[in-house]
Amino acid sequence: MRALIQRVSMARVEVGGAVIGEIGPGVLALVCAMQGDGPEKPAALAAKIAKLRIFKDEAGKMNRSLLDIGGAALVVSQFTLAADTRSGNRPGFSTAAPPDEGARLYEATAAALQALGVPVATGRFGADMAVSLVNDGPVTIWLEV
Repeated sequence: MRALIQRVSMARVEVGGAVIGEIGPGVLALVCAMQGDGPEKPAALAAKIAKLRIFKDEAGKMNRSLLDIGGAALVVSQFTLAADTRSGNRPGFSTAAPPDEGARLYEATAAALQALGVPVATGRFGADMAVSLVNDGPVTIWLEV
């Protein structure tokens, strides 16, 4: 699984003009399931997101995790993280998991984060979403598990 994590002071996702998920301080996690990802991947990705030390401590160093600060996660499916741009100008997405499997792994990732004690809001798998955020830092991290 792949994820692009952004440390945010706020983030929200809308579908059809209606807000369906919103958080304050925490992370926006854009998540993509890849072909061959097994059932253990969502828990591993959730643990990495929850424990990644990207928040400032009292000394101003990135030394605290999402769990440490009591932050929230907005988890949004993003199959385009599977883009293959090595050839031509049109990205290929053949390495992304099939939609049914992708939805299952995406939902399992959100549930695993919640089980770790992180407040979670989500987007809607397969929907045309408008995502808004205020990137704090900016801090943006690429994860692969």
